[in-house]
Amino acid sequence: MAEGSDRPEWLVVGQITKAHGVKGELLVWPLTDSPEATYAPGRRLWVGEASGELGESPLEVEVEGVRPYRRGLLVSLAGYESRDAVEELLRRYVLLPADELEPREEGEVFYHELLDSEVVTVDGAVVGRVREVYETEPAHLLEVKGERGVHLVPFTRQIVKQVEPGERIVIDPPEGLLDV
Repeated sequence: MAEGSDRPEWLVVGQITKAHGVKGELLVWPLTDSPEATYAPGRRLWVGEASGELGESPLEVEVEGVRPYRRGLLVSLAGYESRDAVEELLRRYVLLPADELEPREEGEVFYHELLDSEVVTVDGAVVGRVREVYETEPAHLLEVKGERGVHLVPFTRQIVKQVEPGERIVIDPPEGLLDV
């Protein structure tokens, strides 16, 4: 976010999708670029609401074990040793204090920092503001809403030329991208 603006205190780092087996393991869909560090045994995490908010009474948990499973992780938590014990956690989000995230590499940004950024072309034409970031393949997409409607802009080096998190994103769109 821009200097002086509110930086979120908590970030969503996963969603608990379902119980797995009878020993209290949870299938977690990681929403982080560093799941190994985020879900390392001994790590303390917070389980928030199904809405993705921390909520009024978040549950602090400790990762006891983790292993890859399909496109997610099977996570066991200290004190949760049966399928019945984890039922209350299903379909809720896992959060981490923003100041505990892994340090970023040079040029990296968190997607939440892109939200509400003004998007302009290299020629200075205003396209709109970023409303959402979609993690898709082969490229992630910025949903940009402006006077001419909503545009999906691939978040690639070929198109995105400059990023000032929370402020401005400069793009060089290929012909026709903004005509749709």
